[in-house]
Amino acid sequence: MPTFRESRDFLLANRADYAKAVAGFRWPDPVPFNWAIDWFDAELASAASKDRCGLWIVDVASGRETKLTFGELSQRSNQVANWLRQQGLKRGDHLLLVLNNVAPLWEIMLAAMKLGVVVIPATTLLTTEELADRVERGRARMIVTDEDQVAKCAGLPRDGVTFVTTSAKPIAGWQPLSDAYKCPTEFKADGTTNADDPLLLYFTSGTTAKPKLVRHSHRSYPVGSLSTMYWLGLQPGDVHVNISSPGWAKHAWSTFFAPWNAGATVLMVNQAPFNAKALLGVLERCKVTTFCAPPTVWRLMIQEDLAVAKVSLREVCGAGEPLNPEVINKVQDAWGLTIRDGYGQTETTAQIANSPGQTVKPGAMGRPMPGYRILVLDADGMPTDEGEICLDLNEDRPAGLMQGYADAEGKLSGANDKVYRTGDVANLDADGYLTFVGRADDVFKSSDYRISPFELESVLIEHDAVAEAAIVPTPDDIRLSIPKAYILLTAGTPPSKETARSILEYTHQRLAPFKRIRRLEFVTELPKTISGKIRRNQLRRVEYQGSAADVTRGVEFHEKDVLG
Repeated sequence: MPTFRESRDFLLANRADYAKAVAGFRWPDPVPFNWAIDWFDAELASAASKDRCGLWIVDVASGRETKLTFGELSQRSNQVANWLRQQGLKRGDHLLLVLNNVAPLWEIMLAAMKLGVVVIPATTLLTTEELADRVERGRARMIVTDEDQVAKCAGLPRDGVTFVTTSAKPIAGWQPLSDAYKCPTEFKADGTTNADDPLLLYFTSGTTAKPKLVRHSHRSYPVGSLSTMYWLGLQPGDVHVNISSPGWAKHAWSTFFAPWNAGATVLMVNQAPFNAKALLGVLERCKVTTFCAPPTVWRLMIQEDLAVAKVSLREVCGAGEPLNPEVINKVQDAWGLTIRDGYGQTETTAQIANSPGQTVKPGAMGRPMPGYRILVLDADGMPTDEGEICLDLNEDRPAGLMQGYADAEGKLSGANDKVYRTGDVANLDADGYLTFVGRADDVFKSSDYRISPFELESVLIEHDAVAEAAIVPTPDDIRLSIPKAYILLTAGTPPSKETARSILEYTHQRLAPFKRIRRLEFVTELPKTISGKIRRNQLRRVEYQGSAADVTRGVEFHEKDVLG
């Protein structure tokens, strides 16, 4: 079996040869391996590359920039690791990390890894109740956050929990992280880190009442992210931008493990609110070579004149939900680059994607990434052309798959069978390309026809008046259910009957009769998870239970009233 370095170098050498990469790739041996020590410190912070930029943070509003070399990140994370140890943290303890994109986030991640401490990444958007849930069910021994979060933490249990802040001013009851940078820059591990030692504990996006706890090991995300590196097309020396928020697994995918597996610079662009023109300016000025963003960002970007930006981009990718053709075509026309979709979950690294240099089929999310064996199965576990995406665990379990869902006592489940079921439905074509159909619980029937929300949303989003859309079933006496669209209109478009008529006429020309959208509701916002995915289950509750409190209601139009 190969070493981590050998597996990584094999993928870099075959970045544009998909067939060879899939046939020849092998996951590294599951030997003791601490990525922060054995890879980051030993390779990236070695004498040969320690002076290269590892982390670059640009704050658009203030104009401030932070640049840290691989060598500086290594030393600073050693100081943080030594300080965390002084605070009583030891191997196996849990740390709740609630920070925005600031340098200490990367330093703490590296430090915790070196110590063997389990990190619970969380978004700063969490409420007090959600933070309390993560402390309790996550069994956190420490919480690290910034000054803006202190008030929300006032009611959290303090017994056995150390509270740490990045604030520059003293706060009663909180330890200042700044003390960490007075500690020695040399760190000595207290023992061996095994491949199956826990490293990360993610709370799922919360589309259910109680988010599940997804546990990853020192193997699953650090080593498993080799597949993500391959999808993104990263190379040593790249400057990589990924638009995502801390607390979402994609942040670890593409702003931590994948770029640093390749030896690329992580460039973060901080701006609130989001400004597409400003982002384009950073991409141009900083000579960004690889870029990944969710569909929402891409849809805002194409409203700008992309051709004006003199970018240095080589690879552009999309993640979160599939992109519609209009966005892909506009980027292709402006930059001559094709946005390459990729698919994965919090529970995995990149499973399926369009890799560099390969034919991209319109609408398809690509083919299985090296190291992943994908099965498309029906409800009875039999192969089918359209069914649930599953991972074959019989022979070589993919390194990027989670250890499992952890209960309150840490017991694992959900990834210990012969197959792992993702809960997502896809269509498999004769060439091995998979096209996303929807979540298993999002696909619905109308007059006994299966309806994929994404297919209808892709048509809707091409209308000039539609900024975002979500399709859900709504009850119907004759057809059992019919497609209804919740629509966020573009700026300045009135939520009028005329707008509704224009949209319905447009979609009726492009959709088969059984797929026609029969009702519209113009809303001012769509409910989303922290990762930007639309909560269609929340909208279904509105339709079937009348749960108006779950979403901001808008102006509704029925097909029969608009078109006659």
